[in-house]
Amino acid sequence: MASKKNTSNIFIKLVSTATKEDGSKTGYYYVTKRNTRSLNTPDKFEFMKYDPVVRKHVVFKEEKLKS
Repeated sequence: MASKKNTSNIFIKLVSTATKEDGSKTGYYYVTKRNTRSLNTPDKFEFMKYDPVVRKHVVFKEEKLKS
């Protein structure tokens, strides 16, 4: 069976909001998919995920992924 190209999803970047001891951002991010049908919601995704740089669960916020 041939696979269909899934056009109902787009890729987004979830960027860590944590800061290091010197005040700079950690720069850690996850790449995940977002359903395009949910783009009508004005809110961006926010998840609690693990940041290995600071070794804690912190808030990750959605940003656009460069294509």
